[in-house]
Amino acid sequence: MTAVNPATDETVETYEPATAADVEDALARADEAYDSWRDRPIREREAHLERVAELLRERTDEYAELMTREMGKPIAQARAEVEKCAWGCDHYAQHASAYLSAEHYASPPGTTAKTVYDPLGVVLAVMPWNFPFWQVIRFAAPYLTAGNVGVLKHASNVPGCALALEQLFRDAGYPEGVFQSVLAPSDLVDDIVADDRVQAATLTGSGPAGRAVASTAGDRLKKTVLELGGSDPFVVLADADLEAAAERGAWARNQNGGQSCIAAKRFVVVDDVYDAFVDRLVDETEALTVGDPLDPSTDVGPQASPRFLETLHDQVTASVEAGATVLTGGEPLDRDGAYYPPTVLADVPANCPADTEELFGPVASVYRVADEDEAVAVANDTRFGLGASVWTTDRARGESLAREIDAGCVYVNQLVKSDPRVPFGGVGESGYGRELSAIGIQEFVNRKTVWVE
Repeated sequence: MTAVNPATDETVETYEPATAADVEDALARADEAYDSWRDRPIREREAHLERVAELLRERTDEYAELMTREMGKPIAQARAEVEKCAWGCDHYAQHASAYLSAEHYASPPGTTAKTVYDPLGVVLAVMPWNFPFWQVIRFAAPYLTAGNVGVLKHASNVPGCALALEQLFRDAGYPEGVFQSVLAPSDLVDDIVADDRVQAATLTGSGPAGRAVASTAGDRLKKTVLELGGSDPFVVLADADLEAAAERGAWARNQNGGQSCIAAKRFVVVDDVYDAFVDRLVDETEALTVGDPLDPSTDVGPQASPRFLETLHDQVTASVEAGATVLTGGEPLDRDGAYYPPTVLADVPANCPADTEELFGPVASVYRVADEDEAVAVANDTRFGLGASVWTTDRARGESLAREIDAGCVYVNQLVKSDPRVPFGGVGESGYGRELSAIGIQEFVNRKTVWVE
């Protein structure tokens, strides 16, 4: 298992992949650790998580550089990711007790009826490379604090991040086996999900991977949470602040090299302001600095691998051949590394890749619509349903349209983002279940009714 720097094509480190015997050992340790971890007072588990937050802040530069070297994230964005992880840990260290406090109900005199929240056991997490620390922390912070134990199967191109996260929890004082990373190949995931010691699974990744995990877990009646792809609409109405919308839109599409499930991907713009907005969007897109991800001034680094760049360019090429117009970008950069320029496509025809597929890179598809009714129709014309944003100076109008868009979250005058204070997740082929907030920590617990006479 080799980590390769996508900016230089140089090998960062080579690791031995886990064998079936290694996985068996990890599951045995997790199962044993759960017996005692579940009985620890929640205040003690919160204290451990608070220590994780402290260590994340102490090691920000170390972890940020590791991310950048393994998957190409610009260093300033990598530092921001580590800080967000610390914030997420702070949140659950402060609020887990309240989120999991017993809920009491009306009952006859002399009786007590309540719901308590008990952990389930070993939770498998299959996590992606694009936010290699945040995706893991947003599963581990709530689920471990609820009393579960975690086994992480991280993406194969970020093994260093996977092992660093395991060491982070160990250094924070978590007992042996409570959080483990197994560098297992994907062909072992099905067996892990099926194992009787694993009680639940969460996956962030592709639709096929999600279906495979859900199918195996469903056959065994195990709980799953899936966060899959997205093709988020960015709806611009006639009364929008075009300067702000274009500036935020360019960033919403291109941060992390455009490699984000909740990136703005389809820009749906009403005719009255279409030309003015698109001109601004192209200007903002071309103003982004593409370069060495270790340079703090870089906005857009390389794609995470040459293979991902190839797939993206094939999608762009097929869309252009179908009739789409390239307003900027559109060709891989002639330099070392997997660099693709921020790109804007207009006149996107129906059923081409830029219209129907998730473009997991810095490519924006722009649509002209007659009015807000057509804007909603185009926004909903997708099999995905992760996030969406609406841009208008009329907040009430924006909120009304938000209710009409089929997505797990809709932001008005703000780019789509995950935030530990509010639930996050999708509908349709973007998955099911919710992460973060009180709802997130309650996904993998037994909501047990206790009636006492």
